[in-house]
Amino acid sequence: MSPPGRFTILLGGALTPTPRLLAQVAGTRVIAADGGMAHARALGLEPELWVGDFDSTSPQTEADYRHIPRETHPIEKAMTDGEIAIEAAISRGATSLILAGGLGGQTDHALGHLALLLALAKRGIPAFATSGTEEAYPLTHGKLVLALPPGARLSIIAFSGLAGLDIAGVRWPLTNKSVPMGSTLTLSNTALNLASVAYSPVPSHMNPGSAATCPVEIGLASGTGIVVAYPAAA
Repeated sequence: MSPPGRFTILLGGALTPTPRLLAQVAGTRVIAADGGMAHARALGLEPELWVGDFDSTSPQTEADYRHIPRETHPIEKAMTDGEIAIEAAISRGATSLILAGGLGGQTDHALGHLALLLALAKRGIPAFATSGTEEAYPLTHGKLVLALPPGARLSIIAFSGLAGLDIAGVRWPLTNKSVPMGSTLTLSNTALNLASVAYSPVPSHMNPGSAATCPVEIGLASGTGIVVAYPAAA
């Protein structure tokens, strides 16, 4: 059973209900943002709240989930439906967030979700975005530990210059590396199963509940970036 502060936010991007994703969202509380409700059935989830202006919700989805409590917002507003859903989860006690359907689809919305991940990290709220086949995690000062299948591809995109970057548990490890913004040095690495390395525990909000994973540990002295992983390709 997941802690009561774990929330899944259903967004309108691409989504494949992989076993890993189903394990990640199992037992979480759920809030749907507009057309993101279309993912609820595939994930076996029942949202406690449905928010948005409902301009991207199909008539069939609206009929299927008419019993879910709604908060209707105007089309002309200062936040996307996704950000409204995130803030609603935080107001209900969210301590970690999964943005399901937060990748793929419209590029502007996908990039906006990556920026939201970084903003949430600065607020001390762990979160990641996923399409089921692709995952994105915010990288800021400190340590990030991911549970990935051996052979999974991962990349780090620098949103600013990165200083003191360490990566362990991968084919091409780095130690105290500086990476300028725009560099492709940290693209297309591979997770390895290095049982002899003493890793930090994988945080529960990132642990997919599968034994067939190994930790990848990333440390950063300063800067901001996004880690993109492809666990389904392993």
